[in-house]
Amino acid sequence: MTENRLERRKARTRAALVRAAQEFIADGKLNAPILEITQSADVGMGSFYNHFQTKEELFHAALEDALDTFGQVLDSLTGDLDDTAHVFAQSFRLTGRLHRRLPELSKVLLHNGFELTRSGKGLAPRARRDIESALAAGRFTVADPELALTIVAGSVLALGQLLHAQPDRDDAAATDQIAEDLLRMLGVPADEARDISRRALPSVAGSDVA
Repeated sequence: MTENRLERRKARTRAALVRAAQEFIADGKLNAPILEITQSADVGMGSFYNHFQTKEELFHAALEDALDTFGQVLDSLTGDLDDTAHVFAQSFRLTGRLHRRLPELSKVLLHNGFELTRSGKGLAPRARRDIESALAAGRFTVADPELALTIVAGSVLALGQLLHAQPDRDDAAATDQIAEDLLRMLGVPADEARDISRRALPSVAGSDVA
């Protein structure tokens, strides 16, 4: 019983640190000292080092957790779609819009992006799942789903870099065009790829990405 209480207390402490880090990311305070983060989380400095070795490690965990939460939202928004190609495209289009709608989260994503593509949490495993599902359904025709995921992940990151470098570019139009091009690359006929990548998007509560 005592051990269970200890584990629950440790879990609460870690969760408080992650939530605080997410707030700092959202506010653009990426250079905040660890002491400021622990004070916001209402935990001691010693507690920080029981869970994380560096601030960068905490921010990575916070980003991974935020993206995993966003991935769960994407799952809920695609649950009623029958076409696996549409599932993939809708998730990509909503994710691409994050770069302009949530710029600080985007910047941290770009900084950690390639490491996150190997993570078992967040968006990468969902993209892999969607690609494999579309392959099994005959909607995609690529030979190697892992290579396809590499191209998709690179597209998300390169798109983010472009949108930050060109603030006047229409982010929705750019994201939808890349979604269309990816669908064609993955094996969807051109006219169908264009139709799928221009369909209305659901709104995502709290992120204004639609």
